[in-house]
Amino acid sequence: MDQSRVDKLISRWQDFVDRQSEPEKLKLNSDLERVKLLAEGVLNNEDNHGFKYCPCRLASGNPEKDIRLICPCNFKSQKIWQEKGECWCSLFVRDSGENKV
Repeated sequence: MDQSRVDKLISRWQDFVDRQSEPEKLKLNSDLERVKLLAEGVLNNEDNHGFKYCPCRLASGNPEKDIRLICPCNFKSQKIWQEKGECWCSLFVRDSGENKV
């Protein structure tokens, strides 16, 4: 995997996190190796399926349905966010005030 593509995607995710202005802030997972692995999975999905699908969820092949799986997905509306404070693959987690990646 091209490391510059991985770094660019992680940078875009960090920009996404930095733009959040909701009372319940989020951050990238502090485990950088996990973040890199997830970035590689998203980029592999883009190479294989044409879209940056979340690597931990399976696309059905129905573009209308699968649009919800493009990373970052609408994880804040999911039960896992409300219960655990993280998205499906733990890429995005609630910001408890600790340092970002």
